[in-house]
Amino acid sequence: MSAHERISAAIRAANARGDPALVAYLTAGFPSRERFRSDLRRIAGAADVVEIGVPFTDPMADGVTIQRSSRAALEQGVSLRWILTELDAIRPRLSTPLLLMSYLNPLLAFGLDSLASAAERAGVTGFIVPDLPFDEGDAVHAALTARGLALVQMVTPVTSEERLVRICARGQGFLYAVTVTGTTGGNTGMPTDVTGYLDTVRRHATVPVCAGFGIRGREQLTQLRGHVDGVVIGSALVELLEQGGDPAEWLQSLRSAPRP
Repeated sequence: MSAHERISAAIRAANARGDPALVAYLTAGFPSRERFRSDLRRIAGAADVVEIGVPFTDPMADGVTIQRSSRAALEQGVSLRWILTELDAIRPRLSTPLLLMSYLNPLLAFGLDSLASAAERAGVTGFIVPDLPFDEGDAVHAALTARGLALVQMVTPVTSEERLVRICARGQGFLYAVTVTGTTGGNTGMPTDVTGYLDTVRRHATVPVCAGFGIRGREQLTQLRGHVDGVVIGSALVELLEQGGDPAEWLQSLRSAPRP
């Protein structure tokens, strides 16, 4: 099974248990570099897929929580190379699929072929690149695909159906369905018609569909159950880590989200 197929398989295994998969996000090196491996292990033990944020100076898709965590990690010297070195050193390997969420500049600076090789060695299964336009992603897609790694595609409520079909045809791992227009970490909830949009995405998708942005707990999981294969939990989990909470316990509590 290729690395990107492991992502889809983990999500479908959660669905087979009757739950939407949990894709849990943490910013690498936040709250502290020293805690990164232990936080990652705890989160990986409770989530189905882990999304590791690569700190960046201008995280344009992220709200204030992840902006703050990204800045704090950069101040500690966290970089893409440091993250890959840390992941490569983890033994035994984590069985939970790991993705890196990075803006494009750090990937280009690293070198795409070198990046794909280093990511494969470190046990990474794929990448999410929010500022990479679909029509300009061929080079990144080719470099990652050569190593069996996923380039997870993103769609939004304003993606046209014609474009949605094209994006879905290149889906790997899962399709990231952004629930709102804007940045991560909002407290305004999701639009009332979000389920119709997600149903449309799911109808065209060839890989599992995971919803992200604005998902903070049980209320959103209940709203989305049956309309997606998984959910991405980001800012709420970063805030929990910042406050010294137990990420594994909190993620496990979401498994019992009531059915609508």
